[in-house]
Amino acid sequence: MDTLLAPFLGTPVWMWLTFLGIVLTLLAADLGLFHTKAKEIGVAESLRLSALYIALGLSFAAFVGHQMGGAAATAYLTAFVVEKSLSLDNVFVIALIFSSLAIPRALQHRVLFWGILGVIVLRGLMIGLGAALVAEYHWVLYLFAAFLIVTGIKMLWSTENHDPAANPLVRFLKSRMPLTETLDGERFFTRRNGALMATPLFLALIMVETADLIFAVDSVPAVFAITADPFLVYTSNIFAILGLRALYFALSAILHRFAYLKYALAALLVFIGSKLFIADALDWEKFPAALSLGVTAAILGTGIAVSLWKTRETPKPIG
Repeated sequence: MDTLLAPFLGTPVWMWLTFLGIVLTLLAADLGLFHTKAKEIGVAESLRLSALYIALGLSFAAFVGHQMGGAAATAYLTAFVVEKSLSLDNVFVIALIFSSLAIPRALQHRVLFWGILGVIVLRGLMIGLGAALVAEYHWVLYLFAAFLIVTGIKMLWSTENHDPAANPLVRFLKSRMPLTETLDGERFFTRRNGALMATPLFLALIMVETADLIFAVDSVPAVFAITADPFLVYTSNIFAILGLRALYFALSAILHRFAYLKYALAALLVFIGSKLFIADALDWEKFPAALSLGVTAAILGTGIAVSLWKTRETPKPIG
């Protein structure tokens, strides 16, 4: 009993175990009940699953509020919204990866499912390292904040076109790893002429994990700029990503309608990075969590509304 009540990274062990139990139950149900066979996930199913994950994420905010107080719940919600929004860019890249490797929609869920396991581990390592740095050197938060401001400004002017084939890791794997030209059902590896070879499905998994790691470089500091509590940072990250992966199959059909969202995301990064400096300038102990959540919602709501209005007559791209 004492072990469960003991703090781990500032939060009782039982709360960490509760969160991990929820996530593992969701993953087990996903693989063992809903997707036992390869099939194409339709928009309706994608929206239902996403609604479930969003409901669970919001319910967890209530749990956080009950155990840690209203300020913690507000910080969690802000981090959840920010992480989910910043991850939208990841959806664009994942869609491009699947398209470039000709991965059928029926097999895409398998890649995303196993990819989330890697995300849980990689995000945990990054957040643990970030928490250790912030606890030891508080000025690291100012570095995170400055990094976010610079990243947001660069995003406003960036015309970068994500090309999966240009990824150095992909080029390295293609040159060093035996790789089949064709898929073999749901298998990541297969045997050809007695030799074990990776399939394009495994290459897609590696590329999706790499994309997430790259995007985490932006999103993890963004969440640390909202709250330095490792529990709130990690749980908001994982719940947001779980829900976004579920929503992928619906979003991938309407990505062209979010053409102007990157400007809102850029403004959001600049705002989050500026909060620490604004609080110092106004001699606040910290930027009010409720105000932060309100400004975040306003920025994203404006970006989505402008995108939908500007692209209302834009036809869906072919292919």
